[in-house]
Amino acid sequence: MSETVSDTMMLHDIASPLPAGVATAWQQLQDVASELRSVVRGKDDVIELVLTALLAEGSILLEDVPGVGKTTLAKSVARLVDLDYQRIQCTPDLLPGDILGGSIYRPAVGEFEFRPGPVFCNLLVADEINRASPRTQSALLEAMAETQVTIEGKRYDLKHPFIVIATQNPAGFEGTFPLPESQLDRFLFRLKMDYPDPKSEIDLLVDQSSHEPVMDLQSRMHVDALELLQGWVRDIRVDRKIATYIVALATATRRDGRLRVGCSPRGCKMLLRASQARAVLMGRDYVLPDDVQHLAVSTLGHRVSSRHASIAMDENRQIIDSIVKQTEIPL
Repeated sequence: MSETVSDTMMLHDIASPLPAGVATAWQQLQDVASELRSVVRGKDDVIELVLTALLAEGSILLEDVPGVGKTTLAKSVARLVDLDYQRIQCTPDLLPGDILGGSIYRPAVGEFEFRPGPVFCNLLVADEINRASPRTQSALLEAMAETQVTIEGKRYDLKHPFIVIATQNPAGFEGTFPLPESQLDRFLFRLKMDYPDPKSEIDLLVDQSSHEPVMDLQSRMHVDALELLQGWVRDIRVDRKIATYIVALATATRRDGRLRVGCSPRGCKMLLRASQARAVLMGRDYVLPDDVQHLAVSTLGHRVSSRHASIAMDENRQIIDSIVKQTEIPL
């Protein structure tokens, strides 16, 4: 279900007092939102969802045609949040070892030394992920699902928090490999950037006539502040009726004749955690049905499969949107 976010953004309606020590972190998040809006024009709704994913410790897949700001948004988040980040440009010849790392023989000491790859960071920006081969795409599965990787039979834990922001071009573009369902399921949100409105595009042209604003961005949020807010997310109160509502939505997707595969229990858990994160974003310590409704399409749209393989992402999202509108909220 789509919703327009006002120019004053979403961090203004504090409905309950902030827990001790959280107010400063919450203000830093507000600063991040403000800076993002100054660089990525006319995309307040997408920015809100990206910040929600950060709080929920969820990864994000940004999909749309080239040139609409997907990479700019990902790079801006990386610069504004004080996280150790790495960026990889996905190409057909990219190998799993280029992401994960591997052992290199050192003749001077007569032994192998492990060299970690870019995945050993807090925020991994994977640009044009669907240009990488399926074998290389699968290298991220374990990392995104379990915050660990297995290399040469040995397990390595990743940093905390670990989040992937991946961009991809629409399926059918030259040289792309569609992400399998198991890979899509690891992303909390699948978002579409779309073209900016004329006014925002004019502002963008004027602002970037002499330089790239993203290069001027400085860190506005410390990693410990982000972790503090992420911890608060887990403490957000969830009424049993909210859980009942989420399960009702999932059950509706499993029974809908237009869908071959409905929402899994993992999808329900993801929607619940995202709803808790949005409550934090809005300054509340409890989840509302509105949180669930607002996030259902972005969370569930890529976790269901249509009976018709030709149906595009937009149509799957429309099916979820119609299910949300038809499902009664428990009183």
